[in-house]
Amino acid sequence: MKRYPGYQRKPFYYETDKMGIIHHSNYIRWFEEARVDLLEFLDYPFEKIEEIGVMVPVLAVSSTYKEMVRFGDEIIIHPTISKYTGTRLNFEYQIISQATGAVATVGTSDHCFMSSETSRLIHLKRQHPELHELFMSYYTLKTDEDAE
Repeated sequence: MKRYPGYQRKPFYYETDKMGIIHHSNYIRWFEEARVDLLEFLDYPFEKIEEIGVMVPVLAVSSTYKEMVRFGDEIIIHPTISKYTGTRLNFEYQIISQATGAVATVGTSDHCFMSSETSRLIHLKRQHPELHELFMSYYTLKTDEDAE
């Protein structure tokens, strides 16, 4: 399994505020775009997750702004799985300027897995072992690389 190379993005003008800086609310959207792109990279897009009856709601999200991102800047967003338990999935994000390599923003999001049918918490290992193995393998890939 390969590491996800990151989600490349160039901000749009409508995402700026009166000062020409990307409005803070857009970073949360960018985190979601990167998560969705990561799932496509892993060949298990959100549509497939929804088809098997799984919802992945956001439980918490945070963002810390270190550098400004402006219209026209090219950025790359690196989402990594920071924790996976089978019922919970947590991500960490880094938004990096492609021009300077500086970390512009860091963030987190916490998720759980729920049944679309019952709206109850589910354990992927029991109810959707294929999806569990995918998340576990990718999470383990991260921790194996960190150990090296």
